[in-house]
Amino acid sequence: MEYLEQHQGGERAILVSVSVQLLDDLDGEEFRLLAQSAGADILEHISVQRNRPDPKFFIGSGKVDEIAELVQSLDAELVIFDHALSPAQERNLERILKCRVIDRTGLILDIFALRARTHEGKLQVELAQLKHLSTRLIRGFTGNLEQQKGGIGLRGPGESQLETDRRLIRVRITQLKDKLVKVQQTRSQGRAARQKAAIPTISLVGYTNAGKSTLFNILAKSDVYAADQLFATLDPTLRRLDWDGIGAVVIADTVGFVRNLQHDLVESFKATLEETLEATLLLHVIDSSSENMAEQIEAVESVLKEIGADAPILHVYNKIDLSGDTAKILYKAPDLPDRVYLSAHSGQGLELLSQAVQQCLMGQLQQFDLILKPAYGKLRTQLYSLNVIQSEYHDDHGDLHLSIRIAPQKLEQLIKQAHLPLDEILGTKASLFQRTLEEFEIEHPPLN
Repeated sequence: MEYLEQHQGGERAILVSVSVQLLDDLDGEEFRLLAQSAGADILEHISVQRNRPDPKFFIGSGKVDEIAELVQSLDAELVIFDHALSPAQERNLERILKCRVIDRTGLILDIFALRARTHEGKLQVELAQLKHLSTRLIRGFTGNLEQQKGGIGLRGPGESQLETDRRLIRVRITQLKDKLVKVQQTRSQGRAARQKAAIPTISLVGYTNAGKSTLFNILAKSDVYAADQLFATLDPTLRRLDWDGIGAVVIADTVGFVRNLQHDLVESFKATLEETLEATLLLHVIDSSSENMAEQIEAVESVLKEIGADAPILHVYNKIDLSGDTAKILYKAPDLPDRVYLSAHSGQGLELLSQAVQQCLMGQLQQFDLILKPAYGKLRTQLYSLNVIQSEYHDDHGDLHLSIRIAPQKLEQLIKQAHLPLDEILGTKASLFQRTLEEFEIEHPPLN
């Protein structure tokens, strides 16, 4: 059939946004970005108002006839709905529109198929696709799909759906789940080793396109793919680095979230978010320039709650170069940061992020004057590696006097690891230092 031919420049698509009174309204601009991320050539974007979904078509039959005329006049190959459709609704729409129809879930899955690079990411995508496909084996309009080169909603296992029955799909889903369990076990072993070595994990989470990967690349001096598009990063990426004032940490970049993410999608990508569940600290990266910032924050918090993430959260308001905000830290308690305003693109406020992370992980930064004998050079080297030394000088006896700014808990950890006498290093302030540690332990129990 003529309307089954694929265009090299992307499939010619009509978008349908439906505002249903009983459901949450959707973001039309985000929907367009999702379609563009999947490679769609957008011909028309239609908005429909409904009091409640129609059980047969989701939208009214009059609007279906109107879209059918557009499909024919514009030679459209695909109609994409910004809502989840039932299998029956998809089949009914395809029969009238005479072209393929996919819903929001199918669109997101297709973008995932494009973005997956690692073995784990591909397993996640295939599992989610097969779960979605299992209810849609008999479609009202598909044609001879095995002869196609693919297309939006048909990449990956979608291309072989006509030759795959439900029993084979169930077998494959079981195999994929088993493989993902092994991936999770491997990750768990790595986390156990880090926890044994007392290495904190900092996980970046946030709405898609909030700038997580850009910030990750700056912090980790890495080259993770980052672009101004939705779901630019799908696979989790971990890097170990030395953070000023803290020492060795593992930083993790995760998949971005969107609103109205189906429960099955969240379930299928739980392994990708494992680092979020086990993180010592979450950096919730927020696009401060977005008009829908509040809704995006709510969407991320909803997913975090659904997957059971309960680690402390530091909110990072990114893109202040676009929003006009100034670089700053806002506190919810005298020694507990809540928000950091910065721009990963321009570098504004990055030093404030370092300070806030130190305070979240190690406690309030304080000024200390140390006295180190010549034999204590190893401690000096460690302090320099943490970039906490502000000044130093040698006295007439050859002892080294250091002025440093560091969290008391971190300083205690370094002194204990070096097996050095506290009284000798801190002098008369050793007892005050001990009281500071005791008060902090009472007010701030250790992070999980």
